[in-house]
Amino acid sequence: MAIHVQDEETDWLVREFARRRGLGITAAIKTAVLEATEREVGAGEALAQRLEPILAKVRAHRTDGFQEDDKPFMDEMWGESG
Repeated sequence: MAIHVQDEETDWLVREFARRRGLGITAAIKTAVLEATEREVGAGEALAQRLEPILAKVRAHRTDGFQEDDKPFMDEMWGESG
């Protein structure tokens, strides 16, 4: 299966990458795509690790329904005194 690159700069970049790595054009493209994919996955995992402490705090403070502490607030909101 052929890939035809019509952009001169892209062609030069791929050929330069292949030359620096000592690879053929096909291997250079495959290597570049695999490395880019690994970086994207790694970035997503790093983001998940950075967000986990924040999510843990949110989970710890999350309520799944009515809490006794909410009664005064709700009474005031509805104009009731309890």
